[in-house]
Amino acid sequence: MSGEGDAHAHDGGAGHDHARDAGPARLRVVLALTAAFMVAEIVGGWLSNSLALLADAGHMFTDAGAIALSLFAIRFARRPANDDKTFGYYRLEILAALVNGAALLVIAGFIVVEAWRRLQAPEPIAGGLMLAVASLGLAVNLVAAWLLHGAAHESLNVRGAYLHVLGDLLGSAGAIAAAIVVLTTGWWPADPIISVLVALLILRSAWTLVRESVDVLLEAVPSHIDLAAVRRAMLELPAVRDVHDLHVWTLTSRWVALSAHAVVADPADNQDVLDAIRGCMDRRFGIRHVTIQIEREDLYQIASPDPLGAPGGRA
Repeated sequence: MSGEGDAHAHDGGAGHDHARDAGPARLRVVLALTAAFMVAEIVGGWLSNSLALLADAGHMFTDAGAIALSLFAIRFARRPANDDKTFGYYRLEILAALVNGAALLVIAGFIVVEAWRRLQAPEPIAGGLMLAVASLGLAVNLVAAWLLHGAAHESLNVRGAYLHVLGDLLGSAGAIAAAIVVLTTGWWPADPIISVLVALLILRSAWTLVRESVDVLLEAVPSHIDLAAVRRAMLELPAVRDVHDLHVWTLTSRWVALSAHAVVADPADNQDVLDAIRGCMDRRFGIRHVTIQIEREDLYQIASPDPLGAPGGRA
């Protein structure tokens, strides 16, 4: 490394650690609720011949697998870093979120295909039994969603499990609506039509989760960070003459990292510049994992445009 100095600050954040501690306990409770009710919904869907209930039961089956995967990822991600994996296993949580999102996309597609088949050949439905099972499912999913709501804002992985639960909640609500229509009007196509509406809502949430997971894996700039504003904040510091090779990315949920080269006129200012940049990034952007390489202005020459982080020197 040719720079004059380097600063590295690492802080995953107290909120991040708290969320990772609270998430697993709640996920275990939700897993037990989901597995138990899945069996009841399969039986109820088969006896009532309701696609909405059977689709929701299939969704709950994948939920159980998704939640189990989330628990595994959280547990494995806590393994310490080593010489081969210097950042540890935190990214496993993002991989689990990606798998959960992909599973939701498949489920939504299955529901739409089966609904189309049912619309072509409507089948009789036992509306009373369907309503009873769907109402119980709504209660179970409301409890599960409440348990995961807080942790879902802190972890993309837990958010994946939370979206599965929300999909179940929507499925139960849709099944209740379909059952009421069937009981009051006898119109059986209400069941597959409402199933399609639920599938479209699941599809929207799933696509958002997949897109955010892929962005993290591609080390894209987090959506809440303005890279140009970060560069300007650094250049506003009196001793900083130029900033280049600036990168901001997400390591895992709510853990943002930054690296950059800062050009200074006087090497005597190195430590003050390092401290000022780290403090500025924390206060203004919440970035606490900061790596800065210091370069002397009289030795710094731009031979060609920087392909990864275009120079942004002072005007």
